[in-house]
Amino acid sequence: MRNQIAAALPARYIDRVNTQGTPLKPTARAGRSPKVATIADVASLAGVSPMTVSRVINGEQNVRAGTREKVQAAVAELNYVPNQAARHLAGSEPIRIGMLYIDPTAGYLNEFLIGLLNKASLRHVQLVVQRCEAAREGEEKPVAEMIANGIDGLILPPPFCDSQPLLRLVAETGTPAVVVSSGVPPEAVCAVGIDDYQAANEMTRHLLALGHHRLGFIIGDPYQSSSARRLAGFHAAMADAGLNIAEEEVVAQGMFTYRSGLDAAEMLLSQERRPTAIFASNDDMAAATVAIAHRLGLDVPSDLTVVGFDDAPLATTIWPELTTVRQPIMEMAGAAVDLLVRHIRARRGGEPLAPEHELMDFELVRRQSDAAPRLRPPLRLGAAG
Repeated sequence: MRNQIAAALPARYIDRVNTQGTPLKPTARAGRSPKVATIADVASLAGVSPMTVSRVINGEQNVRAGTREKVQAAVAELNYVPNQAARHLAGSEPIRIGMLYIDPTAGYLNEFLIGLLNKASLRHVQLVVQRCEAAREGEEKPVAEMIANGIDGLILPPPFCDSQPLLRLVAETGTPAVVVSSGVPPEAVCAVGIDDYQAANEMTRHLLALGHHRLGFIIGDPYQSSSARRLAGFHAAMADAGLNIAEEEVVAQGMFTYRSGLDAAEMLLSQERRPTAIFASNDDMAAATVAIAHRLGLDVPSDLTVVGFDDAPLATTIWPELTTVRQPIMEMAGAAVDLLVRHIRARRGGEPLAPEHELMDFELVRRQSDAAPRLRPPLRLGAAG
């Protein structure tokens, strides 16, 4: 009888069957059942994130060979066995993801929605898009309704990525969420974005390298953390160049809207000593600056260099086309869906993942709106008498 039972059991259990064929209880030395390895244990041993372990286990190809080998070695060492029943159940249930937006004319929104829809289709995810009429006032109501109606997770693009009431609601209800394009993403939720500080710093250094020293800067919405990060990057580049910031920069407040860009550009270009280059915190405000420059009879870029941020479709539909910082909006939206789906499925499978922050690459894209400052000959006064 013992031999029959032993033949039916894995080798590591043979010594735990007594002569009557009854499995033995845990030894006194163990004190309790052996601890079952989790995906977090594998990640810790391999020195990678749980998300990377999940990618390896699921056979995804976007993992480096060396990293894959480390994960596989950790899986073998810990005898990690995914809960297949839970994974099957988690993977088969439909997923509903909600997304808020406020301004349908915002330059980034079309690309963001395309990125969401493309990835949602590939992931067999239902996307629920909800317009919120008022930012910073009452945005919790539509989100609370989504959660009450059984939404599985939320994607929060600007300006909702920095909404403290929304983030509190997400935390209180335990709803998985991904914030997108937050300059300072909270640690408690997943995030996708770029390094706004470094991107603005590189664009400012580009303007300085062209020979500009008197720079104007249009700040974005003060309630969004990315605005402060971009301004800080601008300031740092000016300071590194040894310029007197108080004398060589002119800053105007915008709100990431075309209308606010018009007002800010008018203020900057009405200065007695106006800037030779203006860096706007997004393409909508940069496009507004180009419009004001044309109204004032200034040539862009001969009389005034104008650069933006985002590389939204607007950047290539105005004249001249904008030099700008490209953040991969469609790719960020797709990454947000991927990240949220993995966390929702891991949670359903009983192995919730720790929040992950994914930093994506940006690119400085040069087009026709930037040039070296025009050198004008000094004013020649007529001879006296």
